[in-house]
Amino acid sequence: MKRLFWILAVTVLGILILSIAFVAVTFPPIMAGMAAKTMCSCVFVAGRTPESVVEKELQVFPGVSKARIEFTEDSVVSATLLGRTSTAVFRKGLGCTLLAEADVDQIRDQKINLPAAGPDVDQDTIPWPMGNLLTDSIPSGIKNDILVKTLDDAFFEQDPAKPLNTLAIVVVQDGKIIAERYAPGFYHNSRFMGWSMTKSITNSLIGILVKDGKLKTELPAPVSDWQNDDRKNITLNNLLQASSGLDWSESYFVPTSTFHKMFIYSDDKAGFARGMGLHDKPGEHFLYSSGTTLILSGIIRETVGDESYYKFPYERLFYKIGMNQAIMEPDASGTFVGSSYCYASARDWARFGLLYLDDGVWNGERILPEGWVKYSQTPTHSAKMGEYGAQWWLNAGGPNHPENRKYPKIPADAYWADGFEEQYVVVIPSEKLVVARLGVSHNGFDIEKLVTGIIEALPDK
Repeated sequence: MKRLFWILAVTVLGILILSIAFVAVTFPPIMAGMAAKTMCSCVFVAGRTPESVVEKELQVFPGVSKARIEFTEDSVVSATLLGRTSTAVFRKGLGCTLLAEADVDQIRDQKINLPAAGPDVDQDTIPWPMGNLLTDSIPSGIKNDILVKTLDDAFFEQDPAKPLNTLAIVVVQDGKIIAERYAPGFYHNSRFMGWSMTKSITNSLIGILVKDGKLKTELPAPVSDWQNDDRKNITLNNLLQASSGLDWSESYFVPTSTFHKMFIYSDDKAGFARGMGLHDKPGEHFLYSSGTTLILSGIIRETVGDESYYKFPYERLFYKIGMNQAIMEPDASGTFVGSSYCYASARDWARFGLLYLDDGVWNGERILPEGWVKYSQTPTHSAKMGEYGAQWWLNAGGPNHPENRKYPKIPADAYWADGFEEQYVVVIPSEKLVVARLGVSHNGFDIEKLVTGIIEALPDK
């Protein structure tokens, strides 16, 4: 019995030592990479102080805030944790890029045809929505007391140990901003990280190319690497609906997930994702995947061509609808990280939602192809709760069971762009409503409470 006890004790101790060693080897590069990229973008793109980034964003995982951060004169940020160092490089007009294989000089030497700095206008002198000039009057019928209380609750920090860190909320109803609030130090031109809300922007860029006749959703995705195996059957629609069948793990908390392998260890993220093998038959299983969105981003680049690629999202989308603060960031290969890396002001994010609320038309100009918004809201049949369309989350509910949906108190026609740390652009056609919420919430945020409170404040029908 004593011998068995010692065998068990040694086994448990061995497993514990191996587990500690595994964590010590695999987590520091991930945490250092997150720290370097986040600090770089927040400081150089969003204009934040390093101290505020440590206080908010770097609390995402235990230990990340302990990384040693260094800035150099050439806008390079490095983060070191437990002997592992990661580096991110800022380039004007491109934001920050996390390096995995390339060095700083290689990135600086890239020849990129940058977009213009933006329309030469003062948006503060132009009426909303192209500009920032607002009227002081509250639309008739708005229950302002309920609206104010709803926003109060969204910003109120009830538990200091689990802060909401709501940074901005913009509410647009019937095309007008009816409520807006910012945390101290933030204002209407402040840039906020959208994280996976960027996937919905990728949807719009694909839509524009469909409108141009350069892509078709029902055809096989134009990926040359796939033409000699069964991946050639993956359609553009399969990629948009996150049902490609490609093998993928989107886990943010497992260091060996394909998500981290792509983001931390690969400079060519679209190329990494294209290299994944099939796990399921295309179209049969819904699997939320940043990888498939990066493949879409690569398709956009190949379709547009490098001469126009870096101007494309600005000239065909952002500047068209007044998203003048928006910046998309590329990886080290030069492809926009279309799954995750877009910064924009809260009003810009609200403008983006308004474009979809208005069926892809802006000031009388059709930006997205006719029917594209409806297509984007159509649930993929492999999403059992009708929760996903084409790079947009849906509240449709299960087939024949509309009550079986994520947010039962929100109208079933609601759809939203959704980003890490509780970023939201919620669009509700039946209420003519767009709600943009930006923050750094590591402990959750009740978006249903916010949206239902706003709906309660709207004029009675």
